[in-house]
Formats: sequence, C-alpha cells, structure tokens
Amino acid sequence: MSSDAATAANATSTSLPRIDALSGGPGGGPDQDLEQPRMGLGSSLPAADSRAKTEGTFPYAADLWAEGLLWAAVLRSPHPHARILSIDTSGAEEMPGVRAVVTHEDVPGESNYGRHVVDRPVFASDLVRHHGEAIAAVAADHPDTARLAAAAIAVRYEVLEPVTDPEKAFAAEPLHPDGNLIRHIPLRYGDAEATGEVVVEGLYRIGRQDPAPIGAEAGLAVPRPDGGVEIYTASTDPHTDRDLIAACFGLEPDRVKVVVTGVPGATGDREDPGFQIPLGLLALRTGCPVKLAASREESFLGHTHRHPTLLRYRHHADAEGRLVKVEAQILLDAGAYADASSESLAAAVAFACGPYVVPHAFIEGWAVRTNNPPSGHVRGEGAMQVCAAYEGQMDKLAAKLGIDPAELRLRNTLSTGDILPTGQTVTCPAPVAELLRAVRDHPLPALPKDAPEDDWLLPGGPEGAGEPGAVRRGVGYGLGMVHMLGAEGTDEVSTATVRVHDGVATVICAAVETGQGFTTLARQIVQETLGVEEVHVAAVDTDQPPAGPATHGRHTWVSGGAVERAAKMVRTQLLQPLAHKFGMSTELLQIADGKITSYDGVLSTTVTEAMDGKELWATAQCRPHPTEPLDEAGQGDAFVGLAFCAVRAVVDVDIELGSIRVVEMAVAQDVGRVLNPAQLAIRIEAGITQGIGAALTENLRTAKGLIRHPDLTGYALPTALDAPDIRIVKLVEERDVVAPFGAKPASAVPVVTAPAAVASAVRSATGRPVNRLPIRPQAAVATAPKG
Repeated sequence: MSSDAATAANATSTSLPRIDALSGGPGGGPDQDLEQPRMGLGSSLPAADSRAKTEGTFPYAADLWAEGLLWAAVLRSPHPHARILSIDTSGAEEMPGVRAVVTHEDVPGESNYGRHVVDRPVFASDLVRHHGEAIAAVAADHPDTARLAAAAIAVRYEVLEPVTDPEKAFAAEPLHPDGNLIRHIPLRYGDAEATGEVVVEGLYRIGRQDPAPIGAEAGLAVPRPDGGVEIYTASTDPHTDRDLIAACFGLEPDRVKVVVTGVPGATGDREDPGFQIPLGLLALRTGCPVKLAASREESFLGHTHRHPTLLRYRHHADAEGRLVKVEAQILLDAGAYADASSESLAAAVAFACGPYVVPHAFIEGWAVRTNNPPSGHVRGEGAMQVCAAYEGQMDKLAAKLGIDPAELRLRNTLSTGDILPTGQTVTCPAPVAELLRAVRDHPLPALPKDAPEDDWLLPGGPEGAGEPGAVRRGVGYGLGMVHMLGAEGTDEVSTATVRVHDGVATVICAAVETGQGFTTLARQIVQETLGVEEVHVAAVDTDQPPAGPATHGRHTWVSGGAVERAAKMVRTQLLQPLAHKFGMSTELLQIADGKITSYDGVLSTTVTEAMDGKELWATAQCRPHPTEPLDEAGQGDAFVGLAFCAVRAVVDVDIELGSIRVVEMAVAQDVGRVLNPAQLAIRIEAGITQGIGAALTENLRTAKGLIRHPDLTGYALPTALDAPDIRIVKLVEERDVVAPFGAKPASAVPVVTAPAAVASAVRSATGRPVNRLPIRPQAAVATAPKG
C-alpha cells in the first residue's frame, strides 16, 4: 500500500445540505431554531465522512491490506510485577508459518519510549511492571498462527509482590530506575493561618475510566527500499509517534513515515506507540508488510487509562457560605509509567478549588508509580477528578449551612478578572454565574407516572425496580472548568497550507480528525474566507509539517488558526489584482456565496472568474501566546485559556436497591462562539454521556494489579438506553479575543462536570455522602422510611 492510496482513501470533500437547527439526541440542542448560513462558519455543515462511517465503508486501520501481508501478535505479561529470569522463543520460531520473533534484544535503537517521559520499555527485559506489559512479538502468515506462536514463547518469571496502593508507593522499594514519585506540586496561595466559621471535610475516590475506543488498536507496517518503514495507523499525534518510533529503530526520522488512517473516535491518546513499534520491528526484520489488529482484551491491557485518584479536602467558609480557604491533598495513581501524569497533576492542582473565588488555598499534589495499569490522557484529565471532590464539598457546605446548593455556589462563582489559586488572572470570558442560573432556572422534568406501562422510566428498567414508593428524585449541580491547549510552557504551533485551483480548494494540515470535527471546521473556514464551496482536506502523514496532538481543543484553536491565516493570504492574492484594477483597497472587497463585490457595487464578479485558471496557495503557522511552568509554590501563568460548564442533573434512585436512573441533564456552556451548531450539540451530548459513564458504570477494576474482565462485558459502557434527556439550555457566546474565531473547546468540560452533577443529585435523593465514582449501589441505598 502506498501513501497515495491512503490519501485517496481518506481525503474528505464537501457537499452542502442545509441544517436549520441544532441536532441532538433526546431533547438535544438549545430549545430554539436558529437561522444559519448555507456554508462557512456558523453553518451546520455535516462531516464529509459521516455517510461512509454510518454505512460501514469508511477505511479504518483494521481494514488495511497489502500484498504478502504477515500478521503480528504480542505476548503480554500475565503478572503485574515479576522478574524475568529467561525468555525462550524457540518453540515459536519452530512453528510452521512463523517468520520472525522479536524481544528486547532485537530493538536496534532506544529501548525505552514515551511521549512525555522516556521511561517505558518497548519490551520488558528484566522486570515486568504491570499486567499486560509487552514481552515479545511474532510475525506469521496467519493471525491464528501468530497468536499460537506468541503463546508458545516460554517465559520464566519470579513473581514479585505488586505495589498497588498509591499511598504505599512513597515508602515502597523503587519500581523504576526513576523512582516512584513522578511529580509533587505544593500550591501555596494566601494565608496559611486563615480559617472559616464553618469547616467541612471529605475523602473522595475516583475510579479508573478507560477510553474504550470504538475500534481497538490496529495498524500496518510496510518496509521501504531505503531501509526505512511506513506505519499506517490511527495515530492522533503522528509526528511525535514518528520520532519515537525512529529512535527505537535507530533510524533518522525522515526514514520513518506515519500515515494516519481513519480514526474511529478518540477521547484521549488514541494510539499508544507500544502497538506501533513492534509492527515496524517485525516489518524491518521480515522485509514484508505486517499487520496487527488488537483484540478488545489486548486494547484494555495495552493502552493508558484515566488516573485513579484519592482526594482529601477541607473547606472553610464564613456564616454566609462564602469560601475562605481550601485545603486539599491529591494523589494520582500513574500506574507503571509516567506518560501524561505530570500534566494531569498540574491540572488537578490548579483546578482543585473549581470555578470559585478562594482567597486562600493550600494544595498538595502527587503522582506516583505503582504496578497498576498505566494512566495517561483521557478527556479532562486531572480536572474531572477534582471536580467530583470540590463539588462534593460544596454540597456538604450547603447542607451544614442550610443554604440551597445552587445559591451557595452562586455566592462564590469565578468571573473575568478574578485570580486563580495559581496566581494567574482570568482574562478570558468566565460567565460561571450566568451558566449556573441558566440550568437552575430551567423547568424540571415531570415526575414519572405510577403506572405499569411506565415501569421503564424507573431505575433498573422493566421489573428492575422495587416498590415505586422506594424511588426518590434528586436534583444536583456541577460546575466545571478545563484549560485550553497545552500548559506550563508547551510550545503550541501548527502549520497549514491552502491551495485553490479550478474552483476547488485543498487544505493540507497534519491535524488529525479524531471525531472533534477539525476537517469540517477547516472546510468551513475556507468557505467563509474564499467563497469556494468545494473544499477537500488531505489525509494526514508525516511528510507534512507537524500540527501537534489532538488534545485540549488544540486543533480548533491552533490548526484552525493556521488554516484561517493561510486562507486569508490566498484571499489577498485573489483580491489584490482586482483592487489594483479598480483603485481600491482589498479591505473594501468582500466574498460571499462565491461572489466578489465591492462596497459601492461597482465591482461584482465570481471567484471562479477572478481566478481565471490560476492556482493560488499559501502556507501559514499559528502559535498562541506562551505560558510558563508552575513554580515551587504552584504559582504561574500556566494556561492559555479556560472553558466553563454548568450541569444540573435530575436522577431517580431506588433507595432500597441502590439503582439509579439519570432522568435529565441540563447543560449551559461557555463556548466562545458557535462554529457549527449541530456538531457542537453532538460534542456536548457525547461529553455528558461519557461523564455519566464515569459517574455510574465505568471502572476498569483490578485485583492486586490484575485487570479483571478486560472486555466490554466486564467494563460497562453507557448505551443509548442509559442516555437521559440532555437539554442544552444555554450556550454563552462571549468570544475569547485571543482565540481564532473566539471559540473554546466543547467536549472536555461536559465530561469533567457531568459526574459531579450526577453524584450531587444522588446525594440529594438519598442523603448519603456519595464520595466514590463510579457510584456503587450500596452508596445509593438510604435508610429513610417510605412515604
């Protein structure tokens, strides 16, 4: 397979059916019709690949094929902690159809890799540090042969006692040459001696949520005649992956090419290089294309998860409920390797007080290694865990003071010009109080009727509930915040090229479409700027300039900004000859619906006529203003910008059985500017649903470091039947002046906020503290009498 073939398979183009209102699931979208343009920014332009995806014809990595294809399988450790005494590959090598077996001894370059910290071995050599760690890989002429050969590799282990309690990691023997402590952040803000008239304390535990991608990891490695290799995979950060892979292969980066195939959705790091590196090694060893399609079990064992977190909080407030001081200890379980733990900890510590004004804050944060599964990027990392805890504290304060929970929050909300506990001034729009009032004032849903035909409305579904009289309704609130782009000095930059010829525009940018809608946005930007209706977005590979990872709303801001700048440069090239001919400035010309007109009506022509067969193109970069690392006291301007969300959850709880039904989620969000109404509604609804999963069902359970039930039977994802009515009651469009288009990221902050709101509603229904996510049935059982 060639990169040209991949490009042809994955390039996107546009047709323009009109959508006149926000779409969504039950109750999805703001409850009003919107006048929208036919194309460009503000239109509900559908994704070009939506039909192919719904019909099952979209080319994912698992669908790739090449002549002479071999199949790969990876041998993984059955132990969370063990010393490797010997590895005997002879049994696998002697099997008919086996073409190659590789272990740590066959890695020609760097033996370790890591996107943030280079501490993870390609193959374990002396120690196994987590269940599922890669030991060896096999290439064979049939997938079953490859799996049987991997199982035939004989590994002798000395099983060691795993360290699975992150609190014990501080005193445990080092699990890694770099030690067990990955990072410690002590945040100091204000007066340590300050106290409040009312004090509440809480201990909170957040479980291990898995990204659970729709399609498991897959890829194809093809050797090149120059001794290099091409990797076809669903990478979300291809240039970083290329550099890591090249280092492990001992090759220069230009001899490794990563081609991005169709990504079936991503809510974190979609593709760990640990799946790609064995593929490339086997391709280089055999001289043949090699394909890997991971099983669901391998996917659970191989990729990173959300950090399980232990949080201790103490809130001080005055008699009126205004916050005086917040004290917290936050402990992130990083698992065996560092990955993104440092960045996740920074977000957790910085946002530990939530979107509230806190005069004094003293936070201690740690990320430690254990023998649990590795943790990494998952939407809203760090921010989601602390949101569940600080909102639990706000509910406790409201109960102790006898103040309505929404009113208590309103007395403390953050706004533009306030200062975060990191010392950074909030310069972006921060309409937190407006968001909270919007969800508070939205009408509550009707109560279900006590009739047999409405049994499906009760917790547990038909015949799943006990007596209807045992069902209690609760209403709870959550306020959340996330940062945009990278943090603490990350150099954010993206490059894009826009080319126009024969009435067709092409966008070349290495920003990966992961479901966040970048390719649709790029088309809208070009349509808006150049008036060209047909826009293609080229497939992504590492021959293009880098655009960075698809996290924290980066591509809307940085890559979208690069596309806009390149399109404006092409616009200038297009308009300058006309402006010169008519003796006017290009600023006096406008492009709309494919036509160029002047302010006075003297000039009127089409874009196609103005192009006159010429090809115009331009390349541009976008780089936001710099940030800085947090200092030894947790202070610093670490974030480019912030986004906020308010959620009101309504739940029904069977207080005898502990079963929970989420009835409705009312959402108000700070979006900066609506760029695609339908797509925005879908992103918010998806984020809310993922947050409900974290609140009620999703927890990758382990027993002494061993993952229990690594499959979609044991790991319960919310389905369409679990999704409640999601009411987007308000979208605040107060543009962030430093962001291109003024827009903010949309999907992470609902994930952060929804679990806290659901837990708050369960507290309201049961009177129980609810200090663990996901919520266990026993935590929702109340002792209140029926009535």
